[in-house]
Amino acid sequence: MAEVSPQASVVSAEAGVPRVLCIAGTDPSGGAGLLADVKSVAAMGGYAMGAVTAVTIQNTLGVEGVHGVPVETVVAQLDAVADDVRIDAVKIGMLGEASLVEAVGDWLRRRRPPNVVLDPVMVATTGGRLASDDASRMLRDLVPLVDLVTPNVPELGVLCGEPAASGIEMIVHQAELVHEQTGCSVLATTGDLEDGSAEDVLVRSAGGARPTVRLPFVRVDTPNTHGTGCSLSSALATARVGTADWEAAYRRVRPWMDGALRGGLDLEVGRGAGPLDHTWFLHH
Repeated sequence: MAEVSPQASVVSAEAGVPRVLCIAGTDPSGGAGLLADVKSVAAMGGYAMGAVTAVTIQNTLGVEGVHGVPVETVVAQLDAVADDVRIDAVKIGMLGEASLVEAVGDWLRRRRPPNVVLDPVMVATTGGRLASDDASRMLRDLVPLVDLVTPNVPELGVLCGEPAASGIEMIVHQAELVHEQTGCSVLATTGDLEDGSAEDVLVRSAGGARPTVRLPFVRVDTPNTHGTGCSLSSALATARVGTADWEAAYRRVRPWMDGALRGGLDLEVGRGAGPLDHTWFLHH
């Protein structure tokens, strides 16, 4: 089957170009955080904007330091964009400190942007801690203010107050529990499950439709997973603009994500957990 550009499959002429505001920290090696968000939004046919929450010192081998941006500066960035640009979607990534989680929650209440996706960043793929314990706890209070939360296996456990799941049935239980507790749609990603499962789990309020949907995928055998959560969540925020629901957005994003995972090895970036190839469709 011929490859189709993700832009053509995601953005309709009626929808226009989605304007997506990404709230995240930086990664100087370019694989995660705000740089990954910008690449993902652009790959999905959107226009990316960004508010920097922290400057990290990291590469593909690990995180060496995190320097938070003052809370008032982050909020000023968000207001500057919202005062001028119609925001079609928001992706929230690394917040780091409890005071910033609270401030972003206040901004969401005040501005009420549509299609808000929260990637509850707590620990980097390379192992570095990216959120304080207080911030991790407060992220649970932020979930009811967003439209979709995209936790990985350990993050899902934190959000529902249980140990990390060891299998897909527990993932389903925990995702449904978070949805029940918060009213937010949940996309639980399972790439880090050790039981070999290859199904992401989406739980949403879907009227007459099935509230819980298992979404099979084909595992890609690659060490290049740096920034996977950042990339998926920002792509979903973009794809949701002009689509019917989060399941439709996921089904449009997944083929792009699989291609980005497969293409990562060809980039030859770094000696550790390498990045995805966000624009694989341009040179494959």
